[in-house]
Amino acid sequence: MPELPDVEGFRKVLESCAKGKIIQRVDVRDTGVLHGMSTGQLRDALEGRRFTEPERHGKWLLARTGGPTLVLHFGMTGQLVCSHPDDAAEAHDRVLFTVARDRQLRYRDQRKLQGLWLADDESEVARLLERQGPDAMAVNRKEFEAALTARRGSVKTALTDQSVLAGLGNLLADEILWRAGLRPTRKAGDLTEDDCGRLYTHMRRTLRSAVAAGCVPPRDSWLTGHRDDPAPACPRCGNSLRRSRLAGRGTVWCPQCQ
Repeated sequence: MPELPDVEGFRKVLESCAKGKIIQRVDVRDTGVLHGMSTGQLRDALEGRRFTEPERHGKWLLARTGGPTLVLHFGMTGQLVCSHPDDAAEAHDRVLFTVARDRQLRYRDQRKLQGLWLADDESEVARLLERQGPDAMAVNRKEFEAALTARRGSVKTALTDQSVLAGLGNLLADEILWRAGLRPTRKAGDLTEDDCGRLYTHMRRTLRSAVAAGCVPPRDSWLTGHRDDPAPACPRCGNSLRRSRLAGRGTVWCPQCQ
């Protein structure tokens, strides 16, 4: 599932492929990814406009045009890719934005669990994002601690709740908790000031590394690099990792280090 680092990568794709360029043509190959608009409405709103500086909030990408804002969410399998208009469309290319003779931005998504929205103004953008908490890359420590300790459930559930903190998914939450030495079942409301400080520090460090990689990298030194092994072992202590489910999510953790 795309998490904050992946969506930050998609923001960079949009920036490098289409920023400053006029949207010459919009081709909708599957209306199932359009929310609250028709193909004609999307074309009328965007064709002839110019993509400006894109923004990201959590797992949402805001494609600004100086007028309407195209808002994208990538669900479980979504991607944003830069292609040549003459390249054959792939099976899961849902919407194509031609921005030059040699550049075409493509929203690609196999499962179509989310998609595209159109916001006419900033109030519409705010309405679409009203249930999102502060962005995990932008939140300061005081806001982070207040949001987390106000929750009654587990710290893992709080970290992956987008209304608490926007951008963290399953892989990042497990990685951050492992680095901070905190069990995912620990109650968020029971975290001490030191716990929150350690968690915040490791969240920032993990996000910086993952954003640089464009994903949550499966490195040998990371928990993520071992969670899918047949007999996963902790890269820190060598003990067997545990697998469990927490709030319906597959969770991996080290009973020795956490």
